[in-house]
Amino acid sequence: MSKSVFTKDYKEIINRLKQARIDVGLSQQAVADKLGKPQSYVSKIESGERRLDVAEVKKFAEIYKKEVSYFIK
Repeated sequence: MSKSVFTKDYKEIINRLKQARIDVGLSQQAVADKLGKPQSYVSKIESGERRLDVAEVKKFAEIYKKEVSYFIK
């Protein structure tokens, strides 16, 4: 049984998250600074090493000026 972080749906969420960051012109470090986290936190999320929870998706959505639904279509 595979871990859910490797499902197609989860990969799509991560891809949208990364693309949203790029679209607003922010580096991983800039996002991490806004979250009060180290850059590795953002890197691990975008690479699938660290799982996201709903509260974290909400924080990213606020930073990227997107609706939460954008990431979970």
